[in-house]
Amino acid sequence: MLQEAAALGFEYVELSHGIRITLVPGVLRAVEEGIVKVSSCHNFCPLPTGLVHPSPNLFEPSDPDARVHEQWLRHTRRSLDFAAQVKARVLVCHLGSVSFFWFNPARRLKHYFSEHPRTSYTDDKAYPAVRDAALVKLRKRMPRYWDQVKASIGEITDYAKQKGVKLGLENRERFDELPVDADFESLFAGLPADAPVGYWHDTGHADLKETMVLLNHREHLEKNAPRALGFHLHDVSAQGHDHQPIGVGHVDFKMISSFWRPEHLLVLELSPHATPEDVLVSKKRVDALLGR
Repeated sequence: MLQEAAALGFEYVELSHGIRITLVPGVLRAVEEGIVKVSSCHNFCPLPTGLVHPSPNLFEPSDPDARVHEQWLRHTRRSLDFAAQVKARVLVCHLGSVSFFWFNPARRLKHYFSEHPRTSYTDDKAYPAVRDAALVKLRKRMPRYWDQVKASIGEITDYAKQKGVKLGLENRERFDELPVDADFESLFAGLPADAPVGYWHDTGHADLKETMVLLNHREHLEKNAPRALGFHLHDVSAQGHDHQPIGVGHVDFKMISSFWRPEHLLVLELSPHATPEDVLVSKKRVDALLGR
């Protein structure tokens, strides 16, 4: 797997939440032999024993159930151990979601989108009322889950500091996932100045949220750029499919590239259906943006 990445011209890789435990010996051997270096890992990495499919939300830091929380802590510590072992700088993390037993407002939004399909809802006069009502329900239900997220981050930061790995908190694509994008600023403001925590920007997720008129992509980056650690780079098609090769969709990578800095990690996060040619073209387009 890593020899293939190296053959495509990559010196560094991110090890994702799809790395099975059976792949670990080969990964460690590839790193020891200098085939590739590891820039970042994605929680949970490696997967818990017995799992063979990507499961980044198997345990959520937002879950108030003590048993689930203990499992999240255990496997996040394990991921930090592995990240330190392969000399990764960042562990990318999801922060969970708000759970609804009945009447999840995300379903109403999904129904509206299916009944009114379009590429942009900015000029839809009926949509703001539907969106705002959903946000009110989300905010009303959110406090116990958001408080649990902040407590979970506080509980894991000392361990991350010991391991020399930063936590990259990723923006998400689903309506009911955390953080609500406007809350990143207050989240970071509430952390100690030396906390090994930063912002991880996913281009496709932000684009999907912009289509839903839940954020402005540029303004969101402007607010969070001072805490940025890295970027997951992928495009979004006109049909709303993300993890597409760079340049085949409508994501404004020229705008996004204006926020890149030398210390940032840039990771191509493409669909498993992408071909080697898709990867090479995407890499070439990112290299051209870097050259600007």
